Amino acid sequence: MKKFPIILILLPLAFFSCKQEQEKMEVPQYTIEQFMNNVSISGSSFSPDENKILFTSNESGIYNAYEVSIEEGEPRQLTKREETTYAVSYFPDDERIILISDQGGNERYHIYMRKPSGEIKDLTPYKDARSQFMGWSHDRESFFFATNKRDPKYFDYYEVPLGTMEPEMIYKNTEGYDLNTISDDKKLMAFTKAITNTDNNMYLYNRKTGKMELLSPHEGDATFRPVDFSADGKYLYYITDLDSEFDYLSRMNLNTRESEKIYEDEWSVMYAYHSYNEKYRVIGINQDGQTVVKVFNTETGEKVEFPEFENKNITSVNISESEDLMAFYVSSSKSPRNLYVYSFEEGDYKQLTHTLNPEIDTKHLVEAEVVRYESFDGLEIPAILYKPHQASPENKAPTMVWVHGGPGGQSRIGYSASIQYLVNHGYAVIAVNNRGSSGYGKSFYKADDRKHGDEDLKDCIYAKNYLAGTGWADTSKVGIIGGSYGGYMTVAALAFTPKAFDVGVDIFGVTNWLRTLKSIPAWWEARREALYKELGNPHKDSLYLREISPLFHAENIQKPLMVLQGANDPRVLKVESDEIVEQVRENNVPVEYVVFEDEGHGFTKKENEIEAWKKILDFLDQHLKQDASSEE
Repeated sequence: MKKFPIILILLPLAFFSCKQEQEKMEVPQYTIEQFMNNVSISGSSFSPDENKILFTSNESGIYNAYEVSIEEGEPRQLTKREETTYAVSYFPDDERIILISDQGGNERYHIYMRKPSGEIKDLTPYKDARSQFMGWSHDRESFFFATNKRDPKYFDYYEVPLGTMEPEMIYKNTEGYDLNTISDDKKLMAFTKAITNTDNNMYLYNRKTGKMELLSPHEGDATFRPVDFSADGKYLYYITDLDSEFDYLSRMNLNTRESEKIYEDEWSVMYAYHSYNEKYRVIGINQDGQTVVKVFNTETGEKVEFPEFENKNITSVNISESEDLMAFYVSSSKSPRNLYVYSFEEGDYKQLTHTLNPEIDTKHLVEAEVVRYESFDGLEIPAILYKPHQASPENKAPTMVWVHGGPGGQSRIGYSASIQYLVNHGYAVIAVNNRGSSGYGKSFYKADDRKHGDEDLKDCIYAKNYLAGTGWADTSKVGIIGGSYGGYMTVAALAFTPKAFDVGVDIFGVTNWLRTLKSIPAWWEARREALYKELGNPHKDSLYLREISPLFHAENIQKPLMVLQGANDPRVLKVESDEIVEQVRENNVPVEYVVFEDEGHGFTKKENEIEAWKKILDFLDQHLKQDASSEE
């Protein structure tokens, strides 16, 4: 397992006078409304004339489609839908756009077309079905999409000619294959099929012969992810961790079936793709919780030099069809994502959005730091630390252990309004990447299989040892917070280790694995067995799943608990939160329960986020800052 030096985030106090340290702590407290008045944006699509860029923004309070002129740099809202709506792409030859949206967070996404007149049409009006946009054909005469309208368990794949706009099925999926990419001539399709979360297979389907061929015979665990065919169809590029801890880019000669490594790093390659005419190769690397993007000129092999943005990350690179322009995002732990455009010919760039609320001074925000500590068995655990400016040995800060979603997610360095809000109000946050997190090699990734609520939880508890060593963290006031799988870990911590934490905040978290694994959405069928192998089969491992489900151990919960739940959540059903709240209230333990009627598995509406985090801070102020102090 790869080892890293422990990085201690300690300021040498000898360099500061007491007066200077006191001045350093004087940071104004911003409201949650001010933090949420930042704008969250994502995505980029160049207009056919490459004069504008389409993106998604929640400036209105709900995610909708916007476009921005590259010349003028002034965003314009295109849709004003009350349902969360994501902008996907302009059409190749006109300014119609593709949108996706679900209903109230139910994750049954539909694909919509918006005309320049503003009229919006549902292109996939299939009741109770979920549809996914899969991209444009290389000849720009059609697009591809997937839908489970025929069988809720599996996605079939369709092509839609732009001349008729009538879908034509190109692959009937009866065995749970996932489509990854299609060749430029549309004759070849590259699929994967899951075995476990750390093992799968890669297949090649020939539309002319109807033959599905296994491309990845292997021994042991390995993952394969096709990303691109070469323009001539002779090669298939794919990302794999075969015979390696970390993912790398490889390509296979489809005539000889021989593979060669194209790019390898000390960290995992997250994604790779080529620009429209293969002039550029874009590679994204997951480097210690941050995205590092590299762009290579395929003709010369030389790396394209990016503009320098000190202490900031460049992400989400998108090269225009002409290969003259590049859209990308720039962000840091102290600044939300902003959209930029770069000209390859001129070698300069331009910022197109300004998403940070001007009422917030970035010097009052905190820089995230990567730290590491040893867990109970000596395994090194990476984490991301946010230290309040006002924290010191004389003014120790209460701390929240933050647990990401998953299983298998990762806390990463980037802007989080909710974390900065807590830190601004005096709480330190340590976001733990416990064993089972992605980004640190496949051995680390599968180290929590069938050990959930045990060894991964101990990794979170052992963060307290690291905090004690800082000298400025108050380890008598430590809570735990997380969403989804992180919500599970929160309630598991209170139920299985009742004295380890002083409070818990569960956001859309699993509390009953038996129910969750029996009621997973139908469209997860292709990964059902992989989930069962990692977590347990509810039909065969019911005793084990009861053992790791906090609901069946709720009588042990002694510390205050807050639960937040989306009423339309298709992954963690509302009944789970109802039941854990009812059980814990019988213990005469303070419980606060907040239900959002128009949310699913996560927040998509700004007003709901404002309400949630205002209540979370009030809860922590009462039960961590005050109650924990009174118990001493």
